[in-house]
Amino acid sequence: MSMFDMLKQASNVMAVRQVFGEPIERDGVTIIPVARVIGGGGGGAGSSGNDGEQGNGEGGGFGMAAAPAGVYVIQNGQVRWEPALDVNRIVLGGQMLVLALLLIARPLIQAWLNRRAA
Repeated sequence: MSMFDMLKQASNVMAVRQVFGEPIERDGVTIIPVARVIGGGGGGAGSSGNDGEQGNGEGGGFGMAAAPAGVYVIQNGQVRWEPALDVNRIVLGGQMLVLALLLIARPLIQAWLNRRAA
Protein backbone atom coordinates (compact mmCIF):
# COMPACT_ATOMS: atom_id res chain seq x y z
CA MET A 1 0.00 0.00 0.00
CA SER A 2 1.42 3.40 -0.90
CA MET A 3 1.66 6.28 1.56
CA PHE A 4 -0.99 8.19 -0.38
CA ASP A 5 -3.44 5.29 -0.10
CA MET A 6 -2.69 4.92 3.62
CA LEU A 7 -3.30 8.63 4.31
CA LYS A 8 -6.53 8.51 2.28
CA GLN A 9 -7.71 5.53 4.34
CA ALA A 10 -6.71 7.33 7.57
CA SER A 11 -8.77 10.37 6.61
CA ASN A 12 -11.77 8.10 6.04
CA VAL A 13 -11.32 6.63 9.53
CA MET A 14 -11.17 10.08 11.16
CA ALA A 15 -14.57 11.09 9.79
CA VAL A 16 -17.39 12.66 11.80
CA ARG A 17 -19.15 9.28 11.99
CA GLN A 18 -16.41 8.17 14.38
CA VAL A 19 -17.34 10.95 16.82
CA PHE A 20 -21.14 10.79 16.62
CA GLY A 21 -22.78 7.37 16.66
CA GLU A 22 -26.00 6.39 14.95
CA PRO A 23 -29.06 7.88 16.69
CA ILE A 24 -31.04 5.42 18.80
CA GLU A 25 -34.77 6.05 19.23
CA ARG A 26 -36.96 4.40 21.89
CA ASP A 27 -40.34 5.51 23.24
CA GLY A 28 -40.06 9.04 21.84
CA VAL A 29 -36.55 9.60 23.17
CA THR A 30 -33.59 9.91 20.79
CA ILE A 31 -30.06 9.28 22.03
CA ILE A 32 -26.96 10.23 20.03
CA PRO A 33 -23.74 8.72 21.41
CA VAL A 34 -20.61 10.88 21.26
CA ALA A 35 -16.96 9.74 21.46
CA ARG A 36 -13.68 11.55 22.03
CA VAL A 37 -11.45 10.54 19.11
CA ILE A 38 -7.70 11.22 18.93
CA GLY A 39 -5.47 10.26 16.01
CA GLY A 40 -2.06 10.85 14.60
CA GLY A 41 0.02 9.89 11.63
CA GLY A 42 3.49 9.83 10.28
CA GLY A 43 5.26 9.92 6.97
CA GLY A 44 8.36 8.82 5.23
CA ALA A 45 10.75 9.72 2.47
CA GLY A 46 12.75 8.29 -0.39
CA SER A 47 16.18 8.83 -1.74
CA SER A 48 18.11 8.28 -4.91
CA GLY A 49 20.92 5.76 -4.95
CA ASN A 50 24.59 6.67 -4.83
CA ASP A 51 27.18 5.49 -7.35
CA GLY A 52 24.70 3.59 -9.49
CA GLU A 53 22.82 1.95 -6.61
CA GLN A 54 19.06 1.78 -6.84
CA GLY A 55 17.25 4.37 -4.73
CA ASN A 56 14.05 3.64 -2.82
CA GLY A 57 12.06 4.54 0.22
CA GLU A 58 8.60 5.13 1.60
CA GLY A 59 6.96 4.66 4.95
CA GLY A 60 4.17 5.87 7.15
CA GLY A 61 1.97 5.03 10.05
CA PHE A 62 -1.33 5.92 11.67
CA GLY A 63 -2.89 5.44 15.10
CA MET A 64 -6.24 6.25 16.64
CA ALA A 65 -7.87 6.02 20.07
CA ALA A 66 -11.49 6.60 21.05
CA ALA A 67 -13.28 6.88 24.40
CA PRO A 68 -16.92 7.58 25.26
CA ALA A 69 -17.65 11.24 25.97
CA GLY A 70 -21.40 11.05 26.61
CA VAL A 71 -24.74 11.22 24.85
CA TYR A 72 -27.14 13.85 23.59
CA VAL A 73 -30.67 13.08 24.76
CA ILE A 74 -33.52 14.54 22.72
CA GLN A 75 -36.90 14.34 24.44
CA ASN A 76 -40.05 16.48 24.02
CA GLY A 77 -38.20 18.95 21.78
CA GLN A 78 -35.51 19.53 24.42
CA VAL A 79 -31.83 18.54 24.03
CA ARG A 80 -29.59 17.82 27.00
CA TRP A 81 -26.04 16.56 27.36
CA GLU A 82 -25.31 13.56 29.60
CA PRO A 83 -21.53 13.11 30.08
CA ALA A 84 -20.05 9.62 30.33
CA LEU A 85 -18.76 8.67 33.77
CA ASP A 86 -15.10 7.55 33.61
CA VAL A 87 -14.71 5.47 36.77
CA ASN A 88 -11.04 4.75 36.06
CA ARG A 89 -10.23 8.47 36.00
CA ILE A 90 -12.11 9.00 39.28
CA VAL A 91 -10.23 6.15 41.00
CA LEU A 92 -6.88 7.40 39.69
CA GLY A 93 -7.65 10.92 40.93
CA GLY A 94 -8.53 9.57 44.38
CA GLN A 95 -5.30 7.59 44.55
CA MET A 96 -3.24 10.62 43.57
CA LEU A 97 -4.99 12.72 46.22
CA VAL A 98 -4.27 10.16 48.95
CA LEU A 99 -0.62 9.94 47.85
CA ALA A 100 -0.27 13.74 47.92
CA LEU A 101 -1.84 13.91 51.40
CA LEU A 102 0.54 11.22 52.69
CA LEU A 103 3.57 13.02 51.25
CA ILE A 104 2.47 16.30 52.85
CA ALA A 105 1.33 14.81 56.19
CA ARG A 106 4.53 12.94 57.03
CA PRO A 107 6.84 15.99 57.34
CA LEU A 108 4.13 17.94 59.20
CA ILE A 109 3.70 15.15 61.75
CA GLN A 110 7.47 14.80 62.19
CA ALA A 111 7.84 18.56 62.77
CA TRP A 112 4.99 18.51 65.29
CA LEU A 113 6.56 15.55 67.15
CA ASN A 114 9.98 17.29 67.21
CA ARG A 115 8.45 20.47 68.65
CA ARG A 116 6.54 18.50 71.24
CA ALA A 117 9.65 16.58 72.35
CA ALA A 118 11.70 19.76 72.79
